[in-house]
Amino acid sequence: MQVSVESCFKVLPRGGVASPRGFRTAGVVAGLKSSELPDLALILSSVEASVAGVFTKSIVKAAPVLLCENFLQDTKGRATCILVNSGQANAATGEEGLRDAFDMSDIVASYLPETSPNQVLIASTGVIGKRIDVSLIDKALPDLIGKLGNSDEHNMDAARAIMTTDLVPKYISVEWECKGQVVTLGGMAKGSGMIHPNMGTMLSFLTTDISISPSLLRLLLQNAVDKSFNAITVDGDTSTNDTVLIMANGLSNVTVEPNSPEMELFEKALTWCCEHLAKSIARDGEGATCLMQVEVTGTNTDRDAQTIARKIASSTLWKAAVYGRDPNWGRILAAAGSAGVNFDPSQVSVWLGEYHLMKDGLPLSFDKAAVSEYMQKAAEAKYLSGMDQVNVYLKIGDGSGYGKAWGCDLSYEYVRINAEYTT
Repeated sequence: MQVSVESCFKVLPRGGVASPRGFRTAGVVAGLKSSELPDLALILSSVEASVAGVFTKSIVKAAPVLLCENFLQDTKGRATCILVNSGQANAATGEEGLRDAFDMSDIVASYLPETSPNQVLIASTGVIGKRIDVSLIDKALPDLIGKLGNSDEHNMDAARAIMTTDLVPKYISVEWECKGQVVTLGGMAKGSGMIHPNMGTMLSFLTTDISISPSLLRLLLQNAVDKSFNAITVDGDTSTNDTVLIMANGLSNVTVEPNSPEMELFEKALTWCCEHLAKSIARDGEGATCLMQVEVTGTNTDRDAQTIARKIASSTLWKAAVYGRDPNWGRILAAAGSAGVNFDPSQVSVWLGEYHLMKDGLPLSFDKAAVSEYMQKAAEAKYLSGMDQVNVYLKIGDGSGYGKAWGCDLSYEYVRINAEYTT
């Protein structure tokens, strides 16, 4: 789906999860990290909301993932708030860790009289194998709840509190008009390493004031995740804690029904926000110096094109070449050929940016220095939207399939960060 931001909705300058009506958020220091950085955030709706989630496909699921799956099934997709901590993943912690996650829900509910424990969703990120010190959560909650608000600063504080190795907070908000009402969608995410399709060690939370059934919300979220968070890779590893949650509290008085114009507009906004956050994660990959976008066309199906795009974006050899500003397009072709999709190599064409490197399966002459400079300029433009990415384009054949994926380069710094992660 190609989304025109200007024609559909406008991006708010500094919005986030507290931008839609009825939502508040905050982030505080609870002491879960070794550093004195924010590590606990809360997102609270003033009324019960429809909720949907997409979680890691790893068979090793962290305790908060199991809790969310359980609560969403029990409540048929209804909740009031989400508590998120960074610093401790509460993964591979057994029955005790699961009890800790449930205790966190109980504690939050005890401070919010109109909220039952199974309406409190939990998400965690950090080092695997460490239980959460629940007493620190209990101690920090009064301060966290007391600081809840919906200003730009509140959005930023919450986004910072869920960071681990991230260099920058990631948050966004958009609004549009629907049936004479203004509708808002906000979101935030964290993620920098252990990122791969089927999601990596990433968390994302979205809020909106539309009214929508949990079942339809779940369908639209899954579609958006497939085109965004499941289309990014940093290092080829998938984590135990991956979670995307969305809450819709209905306070805009705009209802979204299946196959309606309102649904189409909401799906565009949701997909765009998820894509924005996903690209922010890839752009902020551990040790990364630039973002990479891979587009593939000409396959028989979109799924085939997406598979090839993801394979190229996750190729260690190609990622290393991007870091070295080396237009070694053979590594792109090699990755495409090993993606498990059948195609005719004699029909393949390859571009880097505007530079045509291969046509109909044969190499073309090109200015290597100019292409290398193009890659270098993408790195120098980091965080400048639309300019800070190396664009890879493959035309595989004459089919109608289209796919897109994002990744980042692989640097020496990535090895250093992960070699010293717990030491």
